Amino acid sequence: MLRNGLGKAFRFLGYTVQYGCIAHCAFEYLGGIVVCSGPSMEPTIQNSDIVFSENLSRHFYCIRKGDIVIVKSPNDPKSNICKRVIGLEGDKVCTSNPSDFLKSHSYVPKGHVWLEGDNLRNSTDSRCYGPVPYGLIRGRICLKIWPLNDFGFLRASPNGHRFLDD
Repeated sequence: MLRNGLGKAFRFLGYTVQYGCIAHCAFEYLGGIVVCSGPSMEPTIQNSDIVFSENLSRHFYCIRKGDIVIVKSPNDPKSNICKRVIGLEGDKVCTSNPSDFLKSHSYVPKGHVWLEGDNLRNSTDSRCYGPVPYGLIRGRICLKIWPLNDFGFLRASPNGHRFLDD
């Protein structure tokens, strides 16, 4: 009886570990559901919107300008942030605020990206903390799930003029 009970316990433990590993790999490499908070991505993503973030793009280095990404915060590694990719390594980016009279520019260093929120007046982004290492990217948002009346692929940046072509 004890042997039978131990056998069932070890089988249960084995299945738990197996399914835990499968779930970890799915969330780490395929993607997952993310609840966005804060005003920095308005009007594209509102506070409490639910989106799907796929993680394969970051592993295959397929992140492009204009993509919205989930990134480990450079200021607080325990939290994630949601921002739009404005520049990739080697790109020239405008590092000043839209309201600044004199515009300043810089180049994104190798292995980094330049991130900005769509709500430029209410976003802490690369204009504050500089270029972000590519390794901090967790995934690319490809679909808005909630609210249902907004379900679908995300729209283009309202700040398209910030993308420089040099």
